[in-house]
Amino acid sequence: MILRRPAAIAFAASEGFLDRLACVIGAVCAAQGPEFFQQYLQRLGGHLDEARRQLAGFEQAAHAAGKPLDDFATDVVANPDPGLAKLGASIQDTIERVDELTAAQHALVDASVWTRPFAFLGHLQTDIARATLQVFKPAVPTTMEGAFYAAVGVALAFSVWHFAIRLPVRRFLGPTEGRKVKSKLVSA
Repeated sequence: MILRRPAAIAFAASEGFLDRLACVIGAVCAAQGPEFFQQYLQRLGGHLDEARRQLAGFEQAAHAAGKPLDDFATDVVANPDPGLAKLGASIQDTIERVDELTAAQHALVDASVWTRPFAFLGHLQTDIARATLQVFKPAVPTTMEGAFYAAVGVALAFSVWHFAIRLPVRRFLGPTEGRKVKSKLVSA
């Protein structure tokens, strides 16, 4: 007879529950991906709208000066007045910001379920992601994308559970060769 340590017996008895728990946690966590992207995309759109509003004001000023926006910005940057030069730099920053945010928005909107995480990372606006995370509200997405992410979460969580936790713990707590217990019948 092989004697098992009490911890090994307890672990073996709870493995089925822990398998399921890891899968549920993985599904719930990964299913938040589409919800985070959606909330991030809303914030990104808000930033883009505001940057476009600022840019429209600069375009009106350039039009009033009779110049294309890029030429107007270059002229204002070259102005010897430090305040106007700083305004020119702000115009150039706004032009660049609108381009960056537009590219990021198009990348996320046009990405497929498979490529969205890569598009997100490739065009990550860390300030917007940080702000999104601060007010993020978890939700249960009921879309095919949500189901896909949940399935990926199940697979990843189960793999981590199985290969990084379950197998090493089994090896550590596994069956040990014990002393064979002999019982003798004592006759009275």
